[in-house]
Amino acid sequence: MATDEPNVSFGRADHSAFAFGANARAETHNTTVPARDETAEQLLAAVRELREDLARLRENEQVARLDSTLADTEAEITRTGTAGESRVQRLREALTDAQSVLTLLSSAGAVAGLLGM
Repeated sequence: MATDEPNVSFGRADHSAFAFGANARAETHNTTVPARDETAEQLLAAVRELREDLARLRENEQVARLDSTLADTEAEITRTGTAGESRVQRLREALTDAQSVLTLLSSAGAVAGLLGM
């Protein structure tokens, strides 16, 4: 039994957009993550180390808030190549709020030092 259906197959279609139909429209926006400068790289490494250390502590509200702020900072640096001033300010506040918990962690001192605290 023969059909008149076209046979279409795609191999790799990286960085491509497709649209089908009478009024279809396809758009694609390809972006690259901006390069991180040395300061952002150092902050990212310190943030990741502190998050690892926090996992060893018994979680409380301060630890949870700080970990969330650190995760947001890590995501922003990874996505944009830097941590914006408002992100840095939130991180400073979270570090200050969790000061009593952080006195045991040297990694907290590294992050605070990179933030100029």
